[in-house]
Amino acid sequence: MSAMAPAEVEPFELRRNDGDLVAGAQALGKRLRQTPLDTVLATANRVAVRKGGTGAGAGAFGTMRPRPVDWYCFDADDNAVTDWYPQGLTCASDAGIGGGAFVVSWYHRPRTGIERGVRLSFLNTATLRYRHVLLVVADPGGDVSPVDIHAGGVAWYGDLLYVADTRLGLRVFDTRHILEVNGEDRTAIGRRGRVYNAFGYRYVMPQTGAWTSTGGTARFSFAAVDRSTDPGTLVSGEYVEASGPSGRVARWALNPDGSLSAGADGVAGALDVHHLPEARIQGALSHGGVWYLSQGAGAARNGTLVVVGDAVSRRPYPVGPEDLTCVRDRGMVWSVTEFVGRRTVYGVPL
Repeated sequence: MSAMAPAEVEPFELRRNDGDLVAGAQALGKRLRQTPLDTVLATANRVAVRKGGTGAGAGAFGTMRPRPVDWYCFDADDNAVTDWYPQGLTCASDAGIGGGAFVVSWYHRPRTGIERGVRLSFLNTATLRYRHVLLVVADPGGDVSPVDIHAGGVAWYGDLLYVADTRLGLRVFDTRHILEVNGEDRTAIGRRGRVYNAFGYRYVMPQTGAWTSTGGTARFSFAAVDRSTDPGTLVSGEYVEASGPSGRVARWALNPDGSLSAGADGVAGALDVHHLPEARIQGALSHGGVWYLSQGAGAARNGTLVVVGDAVSRRPYPVGPEDLTCVRDRGMVWSVTEFVGRRTVYGVPL
């Protein structure tokens, strides 16, 4: 794999750094009702459109031929909103569970007003319904605050969700710990007496763990899962502009419970690290010894799916491609587009 030259692993060493996160999540769980993920999916309040229109003119697919095999469009409000941007994508196939669920991470980019952090969209493809869940950090006193990061990638393994934190590493959330808030104030977050608000969202997920980079130079721009390795591996890597040094991508071993495989010192060393062969990589996925890389080209031009196996090939891709995930039983790689008016979750053959 000469196009993916090996790089030093030390910058991608991760140390477990949970701090008060577990205590905070437990304190919040005593005050709010826990809701199973199946219930969140079954009672989702927004409607997606399968193979719907992807925007004015050529839409999200632009000049891409052939078009994706399958795709799901967000509702009109989420397609048009200008202060939330979809970035990360993972699926039930990554988690190793049944069903056709997707999870999309969005980061908040406020023009004015309060920072609202990160939300996750849980999409039930069987019903074409989805719901947003707000990510929060809970303190040991049980109060909450938003998670103010870019959330460029999300990966799901077992019960755990890993969300990329660009400069720090990976934040961990647990799908068994989704909590229903009891307030409806769309302008506030946190506790007021016995009432909790979360900017009008019905559900929150408190952060339950963190893996912090010890290397200083590594960046965490996207995330994915490779279930073709034994054990399964977590993938993350770096977005860089064309004028910068080449980005890198790393993989870490996963335990059966979804946690990173670490030593007694709480440190998880990367299994391998490679230099990316192209700039502007928005997502990276390894599967069956082949790398799939989504490459952006701005808001006006089609991106590229760069495939690195024994040779390098480039396939047409939509405008604004982001993070990658793999639906293994369908033999497809999926991504999400980010730009206003052209937002869709779509799949193409591996």
